[in-house]
Amino acid sequence: MSRPELTNAARPATFEVEAYNEAGEMVPTSIAGEHPLTLYLDKREIVTLMTLGHAPEALIIGYLRNQRLVDSIDDIASVQVDWDTESAAVVTRGRKQGIEEQIRKKTVTSGCGQGTMFGDLMEEVEKIHLRNDVSLTDANLFALIEKVRKHETIYKQAGAVHGCALASTEGEILMFVEDVGRHNAVDAIAGFMWLDAIDGADKVFYTTGRLTSEMVIKCAQMRIPFLVSRSGLTQMGHAIAKRVGITMLGRASGRHYLVFTGKERLIRSAPQPTAFV
Repeated sequence: MSRPELTNAARPATFEVEAYNEAGEMVPTSIAGEHPLTLYLDKREIVTLMTLGHAPEALIIGYLRNQRLVDSIDDIASVQVDWDTESAAVVTRGRKQGIEEQIRKKTVTSGCGQGTMFGDLMEEVEKIHLRNDVSLTDANLFALIEKVRKHETIYKQAGAVHGCALASTEGEILMFVEDVGRHNAVDAIAGFMWLDAIDGADKVFYTTGRLTSEMVIKCAQMRIPFLVSRSGLTQMGHAIAKRVGITMLGRASGRHYLVFTGKERLIRSAPQPTAFV
């Protein structure tokens, strides 16, 4: 793998401002950052993302990956983020065939900050085969939920962000990313996975946000068989998860969850016997 040349242009995640409480007292308060970042692919303007700016290079790489605007990390020569111009310039090692047609087929998706999807992504997703020989025990699921709850996050400091985690089926958090939109957080994780050559085929993806069609499609693109949220889901998200064979769990909190699709990969613990005194 040829690793691209990258800047290291992370922005501060939080900023302190003055706020006044109900008693009229000034209270220094942390708020989340939010910055526009316009992506240029080989000098062509593609999209402007509103982002926390905490991992901009990974975000851009993951965005290109999930939109299928590049086929491989090897295709990317460099990613240069410049906050003075609020731009991210990507240079590839050869323009992808058919990219003009992909860009013309742009769909604005639901969600925080509005995501975008290019080309015939659904046709590509339906060709993906997820592993059926992997499983997740509900004990490990509960362990993951508890670790996410205790994870030190920007949300706890400032609110106003969504978090996404990549985890093992043993319930260990491998990486955790937050951004002002959940689709940005999933793209950043996709970018880190490409950069570090991490295979998603035996992983769990956790998000604090709702499970829309966009989230399901991106999870499938990363070849991740398990998608978990503490929130709910949409009808289209459910339909696509069922079609591509993802194990989708929603309303996951504490020791509770609802498994909507792919329940054959989930292993339930044996019920504990009731103790009588």
